[in-house]
Amino acid sequence: MLRAQRMSALLDTVFERARTIRPPWRARPASTSAEASAAGLLAMARDLLGERSQSSGVGIARRILADYATLAPDEKHAFFTGLAHDFAPAPAEIAAAWSIYQARPGPLTLAGVTKAAEPPRQEVLRRLNQAPSATADLVRLRADLLDLLPDHPDLAPLEADLVHLLRSWFNRGFLVLRRIDWASPADFLERIIRYEAVHSIGTWAELRDRLLPQDRRCYAFVHPAMPDEPLIFVEVALCAQIPGSIQTLLAPDRDELPADQARVAVFYSISNCQAGLAGISFGQFLIKQVVEDLSREFPGLNSFVTLSPVPGFRRWLAAEHEDGDLPKDLPADHPQAKERMALAARYFLQARDRKGRPLDPVARFHLGNGARVERLCWMGDTSAKGMAQSGGLMVNYLYDLATLEANHEAFSREGTVIANPALHKLLREPAPA
Repeated sequence: MLRAQRMSALLDTVFERARTIRPPWRARPASTSAEASAAGLLAMARDLLGERSQSSGVGIARRILADYATLAPDEKHAFFTGLAHDFAPAPAEIAAAWSIYQARPGPLTLAGVTKAAEPPRQEVLRRLNQAPSATADLVRLRADLLDLLPDHPDLAPLEADLVHLLRSWFNRGFLVLRRIDWASPADFLERIIRYEAVHSIGTWAELRDRLLPQDRRCYAFVHPAMPDEPLIFVEVALCAQIPGSIQTLLAPDRDELPADQARVAVFYSISNCQAGLAGISFGQFLIKQVVEDLSREFPGLNSFVTLSPVPGFRRWLAAEHEDGDLPKDLPADHPQAKERMALAARYFLQARDRKGRPLDPVARFHLGNGARVERLCWMGDTSAKGMAQSGGLMVNYLYDLATLEANHEAFSREGTVIANPALHKLLREPAPA
């Protein structure tokens, strides 16, 4: 115990001396009007770090977030630049802590290195999150940062800090699964309409058709700090068999299926809702949780599949092969249709990006979850969007609970695309001349 106390006192002494060599942040003189506007926020951020009273700190955090919301884009950029550069770790502190660790390796001295290497801006972000409704504000703040990042790569360290914290704040243990139905609050339903990213919802009547019938379900993940905002939601159709087109699935005059006759649960739309949570994955947890819940509610279900878009297929066709429009009413057994489907099999099974991954982002998501490519759906989406991005092609991914884990391991470790043998058979179809 005495030795630990001495080591702790030694670390505190080293950190104090390092701070006299170089403070953990250094305010730069403002040279533009945008930097001048951001300077006040950065000064409050320094005050927030030095504040010992929690109630006073909450007040400062609230003012920072309120003032940030009024900034123009160039002022936000200046604020982010100040956080990234002026609240970086102090090299002298890191060097001193590392010297101590090298002299006396152990858990205590390693903790000293970790403490010295953590950027002060991370603590700023943590303290900002203490303000009421701050989590939603910080999610929006990251959305602003992501807009700037492509043209300002020097902000990448701040982005890394935000991702680190958001992954902790939004881990699966905090997420709440909520069923969305026609009786849900109107403001929440409005958000479903607004955030729907796969098959747009144009009217309240269209939304009712997706929520009210007994053979339709919708589920969303919400966070206790953002209870009125969906993070991600999935729309589900209960069917007698695996569907091959979104037109029949969403037809307004379709016959409603009694839920107890359903044998297939179809995930036909998955929408991420918060731009500021991009790259923080919820979809894999959502689908698996919904599969479990539906299995309990409807014991007669024996298949869980998607009806998914193929957003990269038309672009790949144009780049790799001569591409042309095919008529929407062209039958699937027509030679041109067969040729296109053979190319589609090649796209899923063989086409790769520079990182060696399947080209299609939707495929990467479902294959990473352990699903397999089950069936290609000829003219599955003949809407303007569907024709433009995939020439009408859609795909079913199969979620087989017995093989999910093995499929996930094969894909994540070796890049193996698990697919129905019928797709491999398609590869033997003649390629275009």
